[in-house]
Order: sequence, then structure tokens, then C-alpha cells
Amino acid sequence: MNETHDHALSSWLSAANAKDTDFPVQNLPIGVFRRRSPGDAPRGGIAIGDQIVDLSRASKLFEGLAAQTAAACAAPSLNGYLALGHEAWSALRLALSRALRTGSALEEQLTECLVPEADAELVLPITVGDYTDFYASIHHATRVGLLFRPDQPLMPNYTWLPVAYHGRSSSVVVSGTDIRRPCGQLKPPSASTPTVAASARLDYELELGVVVGPGNAPGERISVDGADPHVYGLCLLNDWSARDIQAWEYQPLGPFAGKNFATTISPWLVSLEALEPFRAPWSRDPSHTQVLPYLAGVDNAARGAFDIQVEARLSTAAMRERQVPAQVLARSHFHEAAYWTVSQMLAHHTLNGCALRPGDLLGTGTLSGPEREQAGCLLELSHGGQQPLTLASGESRAFLLDGDLLSLHAWCEREGATRIGFGSASGLVLPAHPLYD
Repeated sequence: MNETHDHALSSWLSAANAKDTDFPVQNLPIGVFRRRSPGDAPRGGIAIGDQIVDLSRASKLFEGLAAQTAAACAAPSLNGYLALGHEAWSALRLALSRALRTGSALEEQLTECLVPEADAELVLPITVGDYTDFYASIHHATRVGLLFRPDQPLMPNYTWLPVAYHGRSSSVVVSGTDIRRPCGQLKPPSASTPTVAASARLDYELELGVVVGPGNAPGERISVDGADPHVYGLCLLNDWSARDIQAWEYQPLGPFAGKNFATTISPWLVSLEALEPFRAPWSRDPSHTQVLPYLAGVDNAARGAFDIQVEARLSTAAMRERQVPAQVLARSHFHEAAYWTVSQMLAHHTLNGCALRPGDLLGTGTLSGPEREQAGCLLELSHGGQQPLTLASGESRAFLLDGDLLSLHAWCEREGATRIGFGSASGLVLPAHPLYD
């Protein structure tokens, strides 16, 4: 905790002081944007209220390490910035915090570096080299396991290690990108042979993404209590899933075409430093398997969890036409849903010497809470499609239909700290392309 977290801080930018803003001066998430004008190049920016600080311009107002770090954000992706490490990130955060506070001597000069978010296009903030999706919620794993494997819903390894699969980095897209319904090979239980068709069981997954900063050299490990310096921060992540394709293909090697068609992330990356006031202790139920030594740590136990609320909302085409607000499908908490911490995910990922690199992306897996109404996907909420949800508009959904707009949201709030948010990660479902032209 440092002066940038002070609950009493306000900004000379009035929109940053609104109680419901995701981006007060205590947050300062980073992303990549360009103006909505021909030829404008993408570059790094900081969200503050309803504005974006153009870091390449603002770098001239700062000195030393803060100026060097801001200048590194002139590139069209943040990978170079992520490689600089915590000292550089923190120096820029402090300089920006002081410049954006009420009474700052830099107010007039920094105003010249602002771009209204309404006038900007937000683009994918990182070049994702590798993408790994974990399975961190035991509630999600158990309920989905009951649907796919009633005789053995939870595999024996689940409580011993953070289970994950390697996803497709080329399919990671930024919020606002339309999602084309995928086609694939399907085999309903009643069919004798598979067919090729558009997925009829398109789903979302309510997750958080973990953005890697400085990585580790091949053959080296990241310890559970040494993981923080290797993580820049978190974002929202939706691992879109075609459940009917997934059900036929997933054994014995796990997810493939049922998931590799699209993964949506939010455009703003919230730093671990901004999340510091919302750290929470982590512990394992004494009746459960206790972790092996490489996954146990004093710091991880004291502050390895994060108190983050996550939420999924659905807006159907009919709701938008009638101007009906999006409906909240489910809400849960990261620290209640996750069986494993971010630090444990990194420690296990690198146990064998696997090298992580700046800009690598880790998904937490679907963050379903202990109660069914806290489920982070329609597969759980509709009990495998057998119990469709009735929406406030009178429509029903077992899985997503064409024209549905699905958005994820997350925020942190507690007494004595300023609420900070993650923005949103949204995608509009489009019809599948014809199978045969």
C-alpha cells in the first residue's frame, strides 16, 4: 500500500470522482487505443474517468524512470512495457497519480494529453504469445463434471494441482469484437455417427485473465511466494465454448475446436498494484487435500486471494429493440470461486521449467461460486440445457442465440477503499457461416 491507494484522493477530472466509475485515480488501468480517425496509430493509454491519457505525449511531462516507462508505451502493443517490471510500472503509476490529483501543477499540460474514450477505438492491448486456461473453480469443475461424467465428476488430480489446457492465442480478441457461431463435428447421444453442423449449444465462461509481465528463463521456476513480480495484472476474460462440439471431442486430450474459435478479453489491464487494497487471505478447507510444498507459501496464505466481484449480463436482440436493460445472469466472487490462487497457477505452470514471456495470458477458468445462481456459464445455469432460464423479457435461454450480446463486468469495493472496476468484455453472437458454399 502506498500514497496512490489513498481513499481520500480525488482528481481534477470530475468524471473520475463519480461513485460508480470504474476508473478513479486510484485505478489507472492501461490499454491500447487509437483515435477514430484515418491513419491514427495505436498506442498505450491510461483510463481515468471517461478519458484516456495518451502516454506517448504525457511522457514529456515526467522525468527519469516514469518518463522512460511512458515512452515505452508508444508501441502498438504493451509487451515492451510489460517486460520492464514492477519498478518501472510503479514509477509511472506514481507519476500519473500525482499529475491527475486535485491541485496538480500539471493539470493544464496533462489536459492536452487527454482523449475522450468516446472518440477512441480500444484495441487488443497485448500480443498474446501463449494462452493457458486454468480450471480454478471447484464448484464449476464439480457441476460440469456431473453433466459430462456422472460417475466421476471430479478427477483425482483436481485437488492436487491447478488443472489447465493450452488455448489458441490467435483467437484472443478485444471486447466489442463480434463472435461468429462456430461449426464443428457433433455427435448427439442418440446418434450412431457424428455430423458437421453449427453449434447449437454456444456458451460463455465468466473468467478473469492474468497478464504476465517479466517471464522466466527456460528451465527456471517461479516460486509461489515469488510470483507477484512476474504478473502485471488482471483483466476480464470470456472463453467462449461450443458445448456440443466440446462434449464429443474432449476425451482423451481435452478442449480443442469447442473452444479455440474465440476468447474475448477486456481492453483495460488492472495492475496488481491497483488491486493491493483488495488482497485477501487464502486457505484450503482442512477436510480437503492440502497442497504440496511448492504450492504453499507464507505470502500466498496471507494475501494470495483477491476480493473481486464478477458478473455476466445478457442483452438479447429483442431486449435491445425494446430498450430493456441487459439482464444479470450470475454474479460471484473471485476469492470464493477460485480453488487456486494466481500465484499457485504460475508456480505450477513453471514447475517443469516452462518459460513464460511478457504478454502471455492465463485464464482463471469459469468463476462459479458455491451456489447455483453464482454459476459462471449457461451450461451450469441451465443444467446442461435441461432447465432453460426465463428472462425478464419473457424469453428463455438454455444457450446463446444469434443476436445475443453477452458482457462480463468486474469490480472491487470495500470499506475504507475506493471502488475500482475492470470495464467490460463483450461480444455479439453472429450466425454461423454456411457450411458449404
